[in-house]
Amino acid sequence: MSSPNPMQGGPMGSRPNVPNHLVWAILCTLFCCLPGGIVAIIYASKVDGLVAAGDVAGAQAASDSAKMWCMISAGVGAVFAILWVCLSVFGAIASHH
Repeated sequence: MSSPNPMQGGPMGSRPNVPNHLVWAILCTLFCCLPGGIVAIIYASKVDGLVAAGDVAGAQAASDSAKMWCMISAGVGAVFAILWVCLSVFGAIASHH
């Protein structure tokens, strides 16, 4: 008996489930950090094509990179939001004295 073809993802011929994180990349681009979000979108857009071509390892690497850039973008956005709130509060306090 032959083993299942790894390019097909299993004995039933289903494709492996590699998340592309495209929705998160778009949301991070819109609401967090534009440059990091764009990089995440680029990696996320590669995932499905790589899976279709049978390059599961490449698809997983692109998925991991997209996820990493989403996290970086969200982190940068959070830092800037915290700084903005702090500066707004300090500015409001300073203007009352």
